[in-house]
Amino acid sequence: MIKEEFRLDNQLCFRLYTASRLLSQAYNPLLSEHGLTYPQYLVLLVLWEKDAQPVNDIAKRLFLETNTVTPLLQRMEKGGILTRSRGSKDARQIIVSLTEKGKGLQKKLADVPTSVGKAVICESLTPTTTPELFLILDGIITKLNSAKV
Repeated sequence: MIKEEFRLDNQLCFRLYTASRLLSQAYNPLLSEHGLTYPQYLVLLVLWEKDAQPVNDIAKRLFLETNTVTPLLQRMEKGGILTRSRGSKDARQIIVSLTEKGKGLQKKLADVPTSVGKAVICESLTPTTTPELFLILDGIITKLNSAKV
């Protein structure tokens, strides 16, 4: 007989992985009509909060390595969504800025959070319980991020 800790239904990682995968799938049809992927949308969210950021800052905000973010930014630059330029104080630093097209996507994608929210809200996840879930997930993220080797 299998030990309880080895049952799939008892794995937190499986639940988080499945929820993340399905949530990404919920975004895909809403973003693809604008030629965007979910990771590109995350970059846009970061830049809509604060435009003209170094690549390193964007990568840190997304909990990714710069070598993961750079190809993503290159594709977005080719699509006319953003520009990359050398920093004025440090030429080694690459500054990422939104183009007018990138800024305009914020208005075009304004309904995305609400649409996905409606798909996610259920009996156990409500506008009242969401902040508690965010705190729990933030704790998990912080713990796992600090445990990186």
